[in-house]
Amino acid sequence: MTFQVNSPVLFVLAGLIIAAVLAQSVYFLVKAWRRGLAIGMDREKLKRIAITSAVFTVAPAVAIVISVITLSKDLGVPLPWLRLSVVGSMSYETIAATNAESAMGLTFGQVSSLTASQYVTIVSVMTLSIMVGIWLVPVVGKKLQSGLITLENRDKKWSEIFSASMFIGMISAFVGYVFCDFSVVFAGDLSGLIPPLVMAVSALIMCLAGLAVKTFQKSWISDYALPVSLIAGMAAAIPITAWLS
Repeated sequence: MTFQVNSPVLFVLAGLIIAAVLAQSVYFLVKAWRRGLAIGMDREKLKRIAITSAVFTVAPAVAIVISVITLSKDLGVPLPWLRLSVVGSMSYETIAATNAESAMGLTFGQVSSLTASQYVTIVSVMTLSIMVGIWLVPVVGKKLQSGLITLENRDKKWSEIFSASMFIGMISAFVGYVFCDFSVVFAGDLSGLIPPLVMAVSALIMCLAGLAVKTFQKSWISDYALPVSLIAGMAAAIPITAWLS
């Protein structure tokens, strides 16, 4: 029997897990609603909060849908749907899948079919690695938070610098991945410019969104900046690739 990345069985398994997560979300939503009424919050105000929150989840959802579409070319729909619905992100999942495929001699975005063994390997790389954060937080989270609070009480300026440095360090890991093939440019292969140029387009859109928020005082623009920059970057990748390949 030929393995299929879009097998109905995989859809059922992914659907069951996602249904459990949705059930938890509904449970805590109901608990929060009842608690709000219990402490005297106005019912109409609660409705406005719920509606506003629902509307502004559309923006992150667009980014997630784009991510699922991007990964589904190689991995089918069930796996990306599951990963990005529970614990995962576009940047991590793509890098993990790309590295796993590269180790098996495959090229991300150019895979027509996977064997069951290859699929399990990719799933393992994508899931086991990110699970480190799940058990690491309760182990070191409290100590790390206490250390940050102590540093903030001692010197608020250095606390902010330290927090910003950790964030920049995390971002640098992904930025480095964008430039990992840049050296081929010096050998005459301009394809190494594609990822940096695509990133530059997305960064430009984010900067314009930030400028628009500051100029027009419309905070809702920032909620849609990420999906718009993702779409713009992906759209720009088409002519950029055609130009440099």
